[in-house]
Amino acid sequence: MAGGAGGARRQLRATDVKRLNRTWRRSTGNRLAMILESVTGPFNVGSIFRTAAAFGVERIWLAGNATPPTNPKAQKTALGTDRLVDWKDPVPAVAAVQAARDDGFTVLAVELTGDAVPLHEASLARDVCLVVGGEDHGCSPALLDAVDGVCYIPQVGRVGSVNVAVAAAIALAEARRQEWAGKPGSDL
Repeated sequence: MAGGAGGARRQLRATDVKRLNRTWRRSTGNRLAMILESVTGPFNVGSIFRTAAAFGVERIWLAGNATPPTNPKAQKTALGTDRLVDWKDPVPAVAAVQAARDDGFTVLAVELTGDAVPLHEASLARDVCLVVGGEDHGCSPALLDAVDGVCYIPQVGRVGSVNVAVAAAIALAEARRQEWAGKPGSDL
């Protein structure tokens, strides 16, 4: 029977979506932040800001030569959501890590390194700042030396990595999923 027992399945109306989102906000207490190191593609920056706003990220530090969300092309993708997330002008990557740490965040890079743990095993159900690096080279060695830990997104296909905006979305979703599920992660 299509649509379930109650009849035809329909999309929620705007009022119903607001009510649903309010319910999730009530069960969300952990703080999320991000550092974008040298993410230069304006569409990637806009997409990351839009996703960050959807998952309740409170602050984004831009680092290196990251494109600001005020870029007109970033604005096309962000659709105004950059006004919902506090963001800081670009600073050196290590300074951004220190600023996040000073603000009470554990700083974890999303990157492929020899000591990285799978994202789903990282302890993300806490105040965490997730770091993503530039489209071509990822996170810089200096940033990787400065962070508290590194996690990666397991992939089984024939492609070695995903787009930086997609990686940010996956990592943010996993952080909230762990919080909502009450799932403890590893000691990372």
